[in-house]
Amino acid sequence: MTKELLSAATEIAKIGGHHTLQYFKQNIEIIEKEDDSPVTIADRETEEIIREEILKRYPDHGIIGEEFGKTNEGSNIQWVLDPIDGTKSFIHGVPFYTTLIGIMIDNEPQVGIIYAPALEELCAAAIGHGATFNGKPCKVRDTEKLEDSTLLVTEILRFKENGQQELFMELMEKTKLHRTWGDAYGHLMVATGRADLMYDPVLNIWDAAALLPVVQEAGGVFSDVKGEETIHSGNGFSTNKKLFPKVKSIFEKHNIQ
Repeated sequence: MTKELLSAATEIAKIGGHHTLQYFKQNIEIIEKEDDSPVTIADRETEEIIREEILKRYPDHGIIGEEFGKTNEGSNIQWVLDPIDGTKSFIHGVPFYTTLIGIMIDNEPQVGIIYAPALEELCAAAIGHGATFNGKPCKVRDTEKLEDSTLLVTEILRFKENGQQELFMELMEKTKLHRTWGDAYGHLMVATGRADLMYDPVLNIWDAAALLPVVQEAGGVFSDVKGEETIHSGNGFSTNKKLFPKVKSIFEKHNIQ
């Protein structure tokens, strides 16, 4: 079942992601949501298209989407959607935005798609079936020391807003290189062996659902700051298994919740 869902989710993510390109690098209206995050017609149209494609194939499945909420809440199979993860990048013509599809079965993430349409890069995974990058197997790199690693984050300001400035400074000081190739694209970078650590202090379920299967099946760890491999904690980081205990100990030192 998961292999079938993986194939369908890959196809649907491409359909949705391709639609975003009609608006990419165009002058489009930006709407501020209640949480001050931006949304565009591209976000909303893309989620509508993805929802239609899912329900056309699986009318009894549930959907949880960033823009339009929940459908068929009682289903044990839930598709979790973020039509444009990294809307700020999208608005500014930066290609590091992604279309995310995660599938939960009995509330556990089983399938994940991270698709960067402007770069034509797609990571896909189903638990127990490995991870691929543009159709070829991918894996995290085996960096052992933090001082040799590349750290990615989305926004430095977010650490200040969440009282994690000292944590961020320690992470930055203990790693070799720091860049803000963030949002889900940062986790894709870890899963494809191009970075070693990506941390998001704030994640909604539609941000996280696709990440865990991809990173886990690429041989890495997607975890909350307490070390639990879950998408339900509101935060998360991706890394390899050798660096994981070292990063976790830094979170513990700073008592990050």
